[in-house]
Amino acid sequence: MSQPILSPVHYSPGLWRLAAQRLWSDAIGRYSFLVVAGYLLVVVAVLFGWVAQDWDREVAVNYAPPSGWVTAANRVVVPPSTLVVSGPVPLYGWTDPLEPQWSQAQTYARTASREAPHYLLTLPFGADKWGRDVGKKLLKGTQTSVWVGLVSALVATLLGTFLGALAGYYGRWTDDALNGLYGVLTAIPYLLLVFAVAAVFQQKGVGTLILILGLTGWTGVFRLVRAEYFKHRSREYVLAAGALGASHGRRIWIHILPNVSHIVLVQFSQNLVGFIKSEVILSFLGFGVPVSSVSWGSMLNEAQNELILGKWWQLAVTAVAMAIFVTAVSLLTDAMRDALDPRLRQ
Repeated sequence: MSQPILSPVHYSPGLWRLAAQRLWSDAIGRYSFLVVAGYLLVVVAVLFGWVAQDWDREVAVNYAPPSGWVTAANRVVVPPSTLVVSGPVPLYGWTDPLEPQWSQAQTYARTASREAPHYLLTLPFGADKWGRDVGKKLLKGTQTSVWVGLVSALVATLLGTFLGALAGYYGRWTDDALNGLYGVLTAIPYLLLVFAVAAVFQQKGVGTLILILGLTGWTGVFRLVRAEYFKHRSREYVLAAGALGASHGRRIWIHILPNVSHIVLVQFSQNLVGFIKSEVILSFLGFGVPVSSVSWGSMLNEAQNELILGKWWQLAVTAVAMAIFVTAVSLLTDAMRDALDPRLRQ
């Protein structure tokens, strides 16, 4: 008796693998992912001290222009030193009582002029008012702003997901209490709420900035996750899990959460863009990073004064770097939404 011919078994790839394939097949999503990955590599490199470790060192003259934009208007001319007098000073018969101190000062001035560091007159991206390289400042500012946005978005997403899952699954008084807190926070304009929390902390720093943004930006994630849990808690697979003895915690985090994780991921990427903008606004207004650090917002704050003097390069490079990253994350968010929900592609 001949054996039956068995057809090969075909396994269907998972949701995330299919979404990754759809995302990579989209040209906009692919290029946006590469741009965002490049910025994240910069963040890692600066965090570990591989690049821009000496961003605050004075390497050029004040307001040194970019190398390719040297004109008659922004050319830096270093005046000759007037500390050293080449010849003797006529005293017309008088005796100088400070002659020993004057000779010592002359000797020190000659030695200092020979040992003074050589300051550059131009840099690839120019220099700020202290002679610091704007290119290295940009790398350090990128690390600070992107790091604040990433960690703040993670804190807000985790908090909003946790509270939204509890409110949507349990309902009743849990939903009433959390929904009341959501209503109070959303009734206050967002920037005013951020400024109020910043005034309460009264301490500048990256950690404080992360707490401010994370504790005020979870409401959007809460609203969407709560609605999804309302919808999923009465579906057959959740009821079957309860009938088989699964606890409430297992139904919330093991059964329902994977089915709403695409919404959480998209909200995380949207929060990343929003928090980077909020960090720039706070640092621009003086509520952000301290003076010892630098971010996109603090660079823009310095650039507004430099622009009055015609020194435009710090403003230009900061605005371009921020625009590229925000645009890439926004396009990547749209591509991720389409990849995770194929119905939107129609």
